[in-house]
Amino acid sequence: MSLFKARDWWSTVLGEKEEFDQGCLCLADVDNSGNGQDKIIVGSFMGYLRIFNPHPMKMGDSAQPEDLLLEVHLREPILQVEVGKFVSGTEMLHLAVLHPRKLCVYAVSGTLGNVEHGNQYQVTLMYEHHLQRTACSMTYGPFGGVKGRDLICIQSVDGMLMVFEQESFAFGRFLPGFLLPGPLVYSPRTDSFITVSSCRQVESYKYQVLAFATDADKKQETEQQKLGSGKRLIVDWTLNIGEQALDICIVSFSPSASSLFVLGERNLFCLKDNGQIRFMKKLDCSPSCFLPYCSVSEGTINTLIGNHSSMLQIYQDVTLKWATQLPHVPVAVRVGSFHDLKGVVVTLSDEGHLQCSYLGTDPSLFQAPIIESRELNYDELDVEMKELQKIIKDFKSQGVWPTTEREDDLEVSVTVSPNFDSVSQAIDVELGTDLVPSITVKVTLQNRVVLQKAKLSVYVQPPLVLTCDQFTFEFMEPEMTSTVAFSVYLRRSYTPSELEGNAIVSYTRPTDRNPDGIPRVIQCKFRLPLKLVCLPDQPSKTASHKLTIDTNKSPVSLLSLFPGFANQSEDDQVNVLGFRFLGGSRVTLLASKTSQRYRIQSEEFEDLWLITSELILRLKEHFEKQGTKDFACSFSGSLPLQEYFELIDHHFELRINGEKLEELLSERAVQFRAIQRRLLTRFKDKTPAPLQHLDTLLDGTYKQVIALADTIEENQDNLLQSFARLKSATHLVILLIGLWQKLSAEQIAILEAAFLPLQEDTQELGWEETVDAAIAHLLKTCLSKSSKEQALNLSSQLSMPKDTSRLKKRITLLCDRLAKGGRLCLSTDAAAPQTMVMPGGCTPIPESDQEEKSVEQDSTELFTNHRLLLEETARPVSALQGVSE
Repeated sequence: MSLFKARDWWSTVLGEKEEFDQGCLCLADVDNSGNGQDKIIVGSFMGYLRIFNPHPMKMGDSAQPEDLLLEVHLREPILQVEVGKFVSGTEMLHLAVLHPRKLCVYAVSGTLGNVEHGNQYQVTLMYEHHLQRTACSMTYGPFGGVKGRDLICIQSVDGMLMVFEQESFAFGRFLPGFLLPGPLVYSPRTDSFITVSSCRQVESYKYQVLAFATDADKKQETEQQKLGSGKRLIVDWTLNIGEQALDICIVSFSPSASSLFVLGERNLFCLKDNGQIRFMKKLDCSPSCFLPYCSVSEGTINTLIGNHSSMLQIYQDVTLKWATQLPHVPVAVRVGSFHDLKGVVVTLSDEGHLQCSYLGTDPSLFQAPIIESRELNYDELDVEMKELQKIIKDFKSQGVWPTTEREDDLEVSVTVSPNFDSVSQAIDVELGTDLVPSITVKVTLQNRVVLQKAKLSVYVQPPLVLTCDQFTFEFMEPEMTSTVAFSVYLRRSYTPSELEGNAIVSYTRPTDRNPDGIPRVIQCKFRLPLKLVCLPDQPSKTASHKLTIDTNKSPVSLLSLFPGFANQSEDDQVNVLGFRFLGGSRVTLLASKTSQRYRIQSEEFEDLWLITSELILRLKEHFEKQGTKDFACSFSGSLPLQEYFELIDHHFELRINGEKLEELLSERAVQFRAIQRRLLTRFKDKTPAPLQHLDTLLDGTYKQVIALADTIEENQDNLLQSFARLKSATHLVILLIGLWQKLSAEQIAILEAAFLPLQEDTQELGWEETVDAAIAHLLKTCLSKSSKEQALNLSSQLSMPKDTSRLKKRITLLCDRLAKGGRLCLSTDAAAPQTMVMPGGCTPIPESDQEEKSVEQDSTELFTNHRLLLEETARPVSALQGVSE
């Protein structure tokens, strides 16, 4: 609670959803009452003009209707309001209102009322000027030393100063080197206009120089004044302040001297008439408005500064004298006199909060309560302390979290429809002539307690897409049930790496100690059917890639495992099924009649993954329904590392191409901007030179930039497809390694964390360098040969490698060490040297050229042995003898 307050004397809120700026507030005796009391004139960007005569209010009261003297809608945005002697033949005060394309001067008058409603006020239009250029701001004063009247100068958005001698237009001049309009003020003592240009310089222009300079109808003519007849418009003095100015004010504390105040974004400057700095003050907060005025102390000036922290600070020169809190951020501040109360501070916010306040203090009325004195019973305190310690001990034994699970707050269930949608929801598909189906997924949420801000996010693997993936819920009462439905379909012509989706719900649960709620997250996974991305097809007898899965149970009919994919006639084999992915390749599944083997074959290596995983999953479900618990699958063939490495090389090549294309696009963009600058220099030259085919070069460079951008988009699309295929192949390799070495679920999870660390693949952090670091960590910890390898530290910074040779060597070495008895484990005990566990030892990570050559030789022999084993298993399938052997 601050002691210093801006005591609210009168306040009101103007309109609804109106906007105001620093030029929209003015204080003056606009109705020429002669009693010395100011009126508040406010204009808004919505075109409303309001005039107030505030009266003091009691605590808790609101502004009275009679405080509003006048409200009129002028139907055009009001940029600025000023009061001065703007009408010829009289020295009465009139109101000047600046619109974007018009300047209007009004006379405000009031007539005595005969009833209790008070006086009646009205505005009369004296004259108006239609502007040829869009106005930004205006200033007024006795330009040229005229007496008894005020002239008006309007600054346009394109830098033209338009001077009006009351009812007539005098002249217009363009400011040299103008880019953006800045604050503008007139100094009567020096008879000059002062502004701050876009070069962050305070510039002063004499009125006489403006009046006698060559007239300009166009901005381009100011450049021709240098060579043509007439006088040039030159600046009187400049001062570089190094920042953009928010406002400028001039204060005269004696007839022979005046000070120019400039409010910057970070500093307050006080200048002399000739542009020299008297003093400057660095501000602590970002200012929003200011108002300098004469101080009681002779030779000093007080300055009111409002900032974006809703503070009003009063400085005497550079010394902070007072700071007070305001209920809003002021954009305009003025000081006036109302009902014999002088020095009332009037502030206006950008949302229309108008307040009249005075500076005062608010004494603290807080009194400390009397402490109740009583004697302490230490025996009772000991008993209570022991009980509390017992409660704490019991709570620690139960764990930090309560025994109830988080899912008790909210129950999430997902239901996938067994049938396709009657009308497919697939849009913007790129699958050729195939009819793309869609399937409906329903997510049901049921809360047990009151929950806040529940948000459901659903994610599926691309190129699968959702019709809607974000939902919001409000569970204001317990036991509420909400259900949402959306459709899933395949958009692109490649195979997703997984058919599993994830529904994640984030919510906050309010508690007694935390009313805002504790954030919590629940996720629920669901599996999409294979038929969403695959169609039944005729089996193929030839294929480039083949895998054989062994089981310990008798073979199961494929028609019972895949009931929705029966597409054979009666003469065909019942142990052969054909699959065709939407817009993709074909996969054939074979089951042996005599042995316990299943073979999967396809033209594309990565397409083997979905059918293989689906086969193993359905076999497990089949034997679980029969009550068989010892069913197991194994893989005794060779690991298809060479095919896997080809996909890695293709993905890495696309990344390299993307990096080269971005560098080339950057070079072409620099070239394009350089040609633009050369052309702009030629066009702005007073004596234009020939273009020398620069326009042709610009057009050619522009076409190259567009072509490169299209190529980058195409390469990015190919990179996304390649990454999806690489993820499918990685899943397949992890599955085969697990079946090959009979790894546990924990060990397979470690492999997945090492090989599949990214949800997205980017140029800054790609799959290759991340997997390379993860595999190197495994080789130097749980799969290390000696303690020397464990002591090696990995680099903390990941960057794109030059090639994939090191990654492929480490993957080969990982498989070799697993084959020799190594096991994956993240515990510290497993990181011990495994010399006794692995028979024959493991090949260490190469640390020299000779070791690298030996590893390459070993890997070549490993690939040769794998290829021989693959050729033995890849026999013709006409009689299905290769599977039964």
